[in-house]
Amino acid sequence: MTNDFSFTIHARDGAARQGSITMPRGEIRTPAFMPVGTAGTVKGLYMEQVRETGADIILGNTYHLMLRPGAERVARLGGLHEMARWPYPILTDSGGFQVMSLAALRKLSENGVTFQSHIDGSKHELTPERSIEIQHLLDSNIIMQLDECIRLPASDEEVARAMRLSIRWAERSKAAFERLVKLGEGRALFGIVQGGTNPQLRRESAEALAALDLPGYAIGGLAVGEPQAEMLATIEATAPFMPAQKPRYLMGVGTPDDLLESVARGVDMFDCVMPTRAGRHGTAYTRFGKMNLRNAKFAEDTRPLDEASSCPATRDYSRAYLHHLTKSDEMLGQMLLSWNNIGYYQALMAGARAAIAAGAYADFVAETKAGWARGE
Repeated sequence: MTNDFSFTIHARDGAARQGSITMPRGEIRTPAFMPVGTAGTVKGLYMEQVRETGADIILGNTYHLMLRPGAERVARLGGLHEMARWPYPILTDSGGFQVMSLAALRKLSENGVTFQSHIDGSKHELTPERSIEIQHLLDSNIIMQLDECIRLPASDEEVARAMRLSIRWAERSKAAFERLVKLGEGRALFGIVQGGTNPQLRRESAEALAALDLPGYAIGGLAVGEPQAEMLATIEATAPFMPAQKPRYLMGVGTPDDLLESVARGVDMFDCVMPTRAGRHGTAYTRFGKMNLRNAKFAEDTRPLDEASSCPATRDYSRAYLHHLTKSDEMLGQMLLSWNNIGYYQALMAGARAAIAAGAYADFVAETKAGWARGE
């Protein structure tokens, strides 16, 4: 489908893989965590800061950007790379998840989904073809098929219906992508495996999508409230039926522990709003575990979050100052903790890549978890 995209696995350690995706806008080292830039910004960070944490790629949100400022406007303004001052790869989701979770008065059909904007009540229709067109207008590099993501728990019948509709939408997404995208544009289309937590339905979805021979594949429909054990069991049941030489992307996940456990099961790419959302609410992720900077115990703690970190937010500001900023609801506190958290997630992925390359991934996971448990 594209000669602008390649994925190379450089090392394996059990099911864990260390590799790289090569695209015209740059290399994506895997396992990779993609900071979420919902509305064309990673909340609270300059793009230079995002890059300096070690991020190779960010995620943009089709639903939010189509509603405001609008895909056609983004295109007229030079595309998302130009607008956001991020010249490296961008992945955009299809908008399907947000339509299901945010939009009002939505109506699903074989053709697509019609819905009212949660912003102003305006009416819109999102079809597989329109989703691909919007993502192309945004200047996305990795484009996701439109899928139907349903809330769990749900009956097997309902999960199967949505999964099979998503397969048909994948076929239409591929046809739209091939009509719209020219070779040399530096874009690739990923399919999304659905099927809830039912192993048979996941296998059916994975095999049908593999037959489309797309450049990459995502596992969707998880991290929607199910226990971690169910999520991990679903990954284990799904991964064997996904193409072994294509990247695997677990959508919307998750905690640092979720990332480590999913890498151990063969996942290559992640995205999640958690690090920036937690930062805005006073939580720091560190190698000593999670810290709630609202706690009074930090009020006179002059130590940084982690003096060994390369991230200025983590290394250069005292816990007492971060506590003060957080308790005062100062914007700078939210910015610094978000910066720390994105930095920690990138450091975690860098550590995972090095450990897989050294054949020591299990040791890395054990040491990391021991550090969280030990605390300070």
